[in-house]
Amino acid sequence: MKASIRRSAILTSAAALVIAVCGATSTARAEPGDGELQFGYVLPETGQLAYLGPPQIESLKFAIQTINDAGGVLGKPVPAVVSGDEAGQEAVAAQSADRVLAAGVDAIIGAAASGMSLSFIDRVTGAGVVQCSGSNTAPTFTDYEDDGFYFRTAPSDVLQGPVLADVIRDDGHDRVALIARADDYGRGLLEATQKGLEDSGVTVTLAETYDPRATNFDQVVQQVENSRPDAAVVIAFEEGAQILQAMIEAGLGPDRIGVYGADGLRSEELPSLVAPNEPERLSGMKGTAPASASNEQYVKDLKEFAPELKELQFGPQVFDCVTTIALAAEKAGSDDPGQYVKEMNGITKDGEKCTSFAACKELLADGRNIDYDGVSGPLDFTDKGEPGQATIEVYGYNDEGQLQTLRTEISKAQG
Repeated sequence: MKASIRRSAILTSAAALVIAVCGATSTARAEPGDGELQFGYVLPETGQLAYLGPPQIESLKFAIQTINDAGGVLGKPVPAVVSGDEAGQEAVAAQSADRVLAAGVDAIIGAAASGMSLSFIDRVTGAGVVQCSGSNTAPTFTDYEDDGFYFRTAPSDVLQGPVLADVIRDDGHDRVALIARADDYGRGLLEATQKGLEDSGVTVTLAETYDPRATNFDQVVQQVENSRPDAAVVIAFEEGAQILQAMIEAGLGPDRIGVYGADGLRSEELPSLVAPNEPERLSGMKGTAPASASNEQYVKDLKEFAPELKELQFGPQVFDCVTTIALAAEKAGSDDPGQYVKEMNGITKDGEKCTSFAACKELLADGRNIDYDGVSGPLDFTDKGEPGQATIEVYGYNDEGQLQTLRTEISKAQG
């Protein structure tokens, strides 16, 4: 079945669902290729990853303003984005995607969580609409059957895992326990980290997943303790604060063994969540995450655009999703996803370097090929529509429990 046929059928059913659930909308759905590039998003406005919502949503809006300041796409300003909440619940995320699709968008940004994206990726890509996430890191997406309509500017955990393993090994640990939430994100990063550790001669004493919806994590902490590690890795989202609390109570805090996390736990608020009034209890914990704040000009401009914004994680990657889509539409001369999707990979490599929408648009207008290097770094999309290399941040918490960037490392895909 052709993508355009699927798109029509799915959008029709999605519209029917929205009318049935929410009532008819007064805005007519735009048609693909109408000359106006319409974005939508499904991002965490509520739920356990709500702290990742503001940097991604504000960065998306900032990217649209930047594009419009440069004359818009195809001679027209990009309209206000259509919003949807992923809410940390698959059913809600899928319903939000249906509603955003029914509005006739040409691209959807999101979701933030890999599991949430998997709950609606078939709806979006099956409709022939481009989906781009700035924070999906699960390896699942690399070979996912998406008809070429899914992209991500965040690196696969296949690239993050080896860096996390190197950090642990370089800290001198040789017996490591791994626990991870039982979803695509957790399993994927666990496997990549375990492989990196074992390839370097480190003994993995435990590699276990847990139900992130559990109300008590004493059992999994007991498994960590029983494996007698000298370091433990917790691959978690918000529930990780409870796990770290239980580990500290069991004598498995950073003052006793090496404690490590990943991007799902990278938060300035984590120490106060784990040990209210005693943030120093997390002193010495380290972790890795796709680098988010290395572009000083972007950080300055975004904070001027959204002064209340505190967290920046994955904001640059979302900015690059939006800009890449806009440039692909310019290159294709069309806002029809079925047309501009063919340009998405090519504009990120093998052309003249440019680092802003305005500069890249000017080169395209002169008939030249471009290589867009984003605010999150060089994208260099592979044929799978994802970065072929990644800048990974190594973070840590100091003696006062303050989050710090310790260094960044480049990780490249093998082969």
